[in-house]
Amino acid sequence: MGVDVAVIGGGLGGVAAALAAARHGMTVVLTEETDWVGGQITAQGVPSDEHPWIEQFGCTATYRSFRDGIRDYYRRHYPLTEAARAARHLNPGGGAVSRICAEPRVALAVLEAMLAPHRAAGRLDLRLRHRPVAATTDGDTVTSVTVQDEETGERLTVTARYVLDATETGELLPLTGTEYVTGFESQDDTGEPSAPAEGQPLNMQAVSWCFAVDHLEGEDHTIDKPDDYALWREFQPPYWPGPMFGLVAPKPHSLEPVQRTFEPHHDEEFNRRYGGGDIDLWQFRRIIARDNFVPGAFRSDVVIVNWPMIDYLSGPVFEVDDDEAALHLEGARRMSLSFLYWMQTEMPRMDGGTGLPGLRLRGDVFGTSHGLAKYPYIRESRRIVAEYTIVEQDVAQALRPERTAKPYDDSVGVGSYRIDLHPSTGGDNYIDVGSLPFQIPLGALLPVRMRNLLPAAKNIGTTHITNGCYRLHPVEWNVGEAAGVLAAHCVAENTTPQQVRHDEARLRAYQKTLTRDGVELRWPDVHGY
Repeated sequence: MGVDVAVIGGGLGGVAAALAAARHGMTVVLTEETDWVGGQITAQGVPSDEHPWIEQFGCTATYRSFRDGIRDYYRRHYPLTEAARAARHLNPGGGAVSRICAEPRVALAVLEAMLAPHRAAGRLDLRLRHRPVAATTDGDTVTSVTVQDEETGERLTVTARYVLDATETGELLPLTGTEYVTGFESQDDTGEPSAPAEGQPLNMQAVSWCFAVDHLEGEDHTIDKPDDYALWREFQPPYWPGPMFGLVAPKPHSLEPVQRTFEPHHDEEFNRRYGGGDIDLWQFRRIIARDNFVPGAFRSDVVIVNWPMIDYLSGPVFEVDDDEAALHLEGARRMSLSFLYWMQTEMPRMDGGTGLPGLRLRGDVFGTSHGLAKYPYIRESRRIVAEYTIVEQDVAQALRPERTAKPYDDSVGVGSYRIDLHPSTGGDNYIDVGSLPFQIPLGALLPVRMRNLLPAAKNIGTTHITNGCYRLHPVEWNVGEAAGVLAAHCVAENTTPQQVRHDEARLRAYQKTLTRDGVELRWPDVHGY
């Protein structure tokens, strides 16, 4: 199969990249390992993590269309209350983590609708359940990528002018021989205050295998006790205030132990008394709030469990051999099931009792038989060795006396989030550093050697530290969109990404295209940009 642009990986970055390239007239193949596009917001079950200005500015026009599409879907198809239907910024789940917490299936439906016109026109070929297994190169150029159908075992070889790696773990980088890094870089390498003295390539942020639950009072939905429950029940990292299966966990920015709550269907008085936000685990990642819908539409709220208690710390799930990776993936799955069983049988309740047997595992939320999300939540990837690597000194609030993040003349977008690193496989606790609204430099999307391979997800030129603020939903989308537009621009103008970055006229022409497409290249003047 020959196309203009091959996008390997169908997460948020991959979808954004495919949409951008197809919008500019390219023929595109988009492949995805699972049977759902959307990555972290769908198959991984992670409601969107976003900055506080997201409703006004700070994302691309297409990402805003995606968010608006979710709200429109609920207004068209769900029995909302009149108040919820009239809410301009409808939050279907009322979750505290985001201004728009919604079901994975709804996000999937909107993404599929966005892709549909390009598929109907024959510009976009979507191949689900296809995983990259091989690639060929000629010097600094990727000449083909081979993907395997996970159901039939058949292989398809794709040739393309440009190849975009939008996989969750940067799988094309080793397959193509592209230079990359993993885990912690050393302080000598990056100069980052939060980096360790020595590099630790296998020290990566924990993955979490998320799941959804609701609560039906008076019913018993307790799952079978996992065989290794006792192992996980007693598991305690040396820096944790007790066993991880508990409601006390470190506060990320201070590392002080904090008591969380999990009280189904509580009222506002409960939050005033005990605290909301990430303290209130029932509401924090809630994706359906039954009070947003007419009485009787839902028996219960639906809540996503993506909390520190299911961060899997025993080892990385890539950059190790296949057997070890499979062992750790299974370990993450077993840990999450064990935590659910603990919630149903042993979790302390506010009334002094223990366990909530009415908690029901909602595998139907993801369309899985095992009850968990389709895919574990991957917080960090292999990262290209880039023409420009974003370091802590570029974005950390305490390191920027000018009170703005480092400006980039080659900006291809913007983002904002704290440097938020979960506990890691090497034994590190949270690293949580205040950061400033930032830009995405084109240099971070360009490998130092490869000419026609571009990152389109969490695999850009960040460090382990700065990945903590560049890994969130709107930034991944922006990276993918910028890469898709760049590939299309280079095909149309018969130029290369490196020429675009290093030639003033070419760079401005590319940035003009991004701006015309609704990509914000800098923050409003109120933020110093």
